[in-house]
Amino acid sequence: MSNPSASLRRKPRIRLALGAGAARGWAHVGVLRALEEAGLQVDLVCGTSIGALVGAAYAAGELERFEQWVLGMGVAEVVGFLDFTLSGGLIKGERLVQFLRRKFADRPIEELPLPFAAVATVLATGAEVWLRTGSTVAAVRASIALPALLTPLVHDGELLVDGGLVNPVPVSLARAMGAEVVIAVDLNSDLLGRHLRSVPLEPAAEEEKESLPELLRRLQSSLAGLLPARGPQPPAASLLEVVASAVNIMQVRITRSRMAGDPPEALIAPRLAHLSLLDFHRGREAIEEGRRAVAGVLPELEDRGLIAR
Repeated sequence: MSNPSASLRRKPRIRLALGAGAARGWAHVGVLRALEEAGLQVDLVCGTSIGALVGAAYAAGELERFEQWVLGMGVAEVVGFLDFTLSGGLIKGERLVQFLRRKFADRPIEELPLPFAAVATVLATGAEVWLRTGSTVAAVRASIALPALLTPLVHDGELLVDGGLVNPVPVSLARAMGAEVVIAVDLNSDLLGRHLRSVPLEPAAEEEKESLPELLRRLQSSLAGLLPARGPQPPAASLLEVVASAVNIMQVRITRSRMAGDPPEALIAPRLAHLSLLDFHRGREAIEEGRRAVAGVLPELEDRGLIAR
């Protein structure tokens, strides 16, 4: 005879919704590590943009190897992924895709050990797309295609771009996939106005100093030198700073609006404003901040019975 009280104590289905945030997304690794160590059992993970990349590694059971790759990434490695183009974006993304397919097995999403889904946006219509089948790497590549920086991906005859344009923290996707409890990770809660000034790179070896931000600043400076002088002008923000600030404004506003109507049961919000859009070489800082953010919500998760005290 079954025990009714036992069924009442069944743990709810827990979904993780990992948000967008470019290089700040390495904080997701620290969040996932800390939740694992606390004993949280996750039933599904979904992600937008960089959240899709980290979420895919987690769903594939590759988080440990993925973390080691992130920790070993320097400025030279970041620049090595940059295959410049002037068609559809600054970066084609082919080098990154080739690397991911070499480093991590590209299994169909439906065959991953843990259910996974990614968010992308149809460029022509602005429609939100949930990628739940097919190539994992292709889904991630579509989800991270930040306009102006990374070229769109052609999928089923449509151009797909970054999911952060429409759903920066995909709580709604987690709900649609049967979540009873959604734990969301928002990487952008403290960002507004923080990148309209130059953010110097960390000291690096001489051969590593030329990063994408520096390349863009040099290009912009060279083009400005061709224009007629107009007298003293206030310092202009670089192209990268303008893009970063515009993305920050968009994602913060959309996240606030969508969470107001569909709040998660728990929100983890790492403080990451000190990291800029392309600081992928600062993974250790981001991972540690992800761990710190989890420590702040552990009492809440314990109170809800999601993890043992």
